[in-house]
Amino acid sequence: MSRKRDAGPPSTGPGEKDVLAGFLDYLRSAVAAKAEGVPEERARTPGVPSGTNLLGLVNHLTQVERHWLLGHRVADWKATFHPGPDDTAASILAAYRETIAEANAEIASWDDLAAPGPRRGSRRWTLTHLIEETARHAGHADILRELIDGATGR
Repeated sequence: MSRKRDAGPPSTGPGEKDVLAGFLDYLRSAVAAKAEGVPEERARTPGVPSGTNLLGLVNHLTQVERHWLLGHRVADWKATFHPGPDDTAASILAAYRETIAEANAEIASWDDLAAPGPRRGSRRWTLTHLIEETARHAGHADILRELIDGATGR
């Protein structure tokens, strides 16, 4: 059982976009860390009656970022919580990291957070929504990982 202290809030640059993007990256890293090193079968096994599992959370967050920042359409949001039979922990984590890199490039190109976001609301709203969504699922991942092997902290 691994019990370590949680990492504190991230250091960021002084600007609003720096702070928002910094907290989003901090949460993304926490989610990925919870899925790393978990045996494949355990990472895809539901930990709660709703069927939520670690790989499903990472897959869902990948689709969330693709939708809100990169313009991809999602036909079935519920399906994003379930890894496909050919998906592996490595492939799901790689897709998440690739999507994060693309999303960060998009965010870096923004010079006005009040401008319309890629989907709805402002770019500020989009970043805040992604922080909220990622934080919510980071909490789920914390609980699932602790149920799997007792690991806590970041």
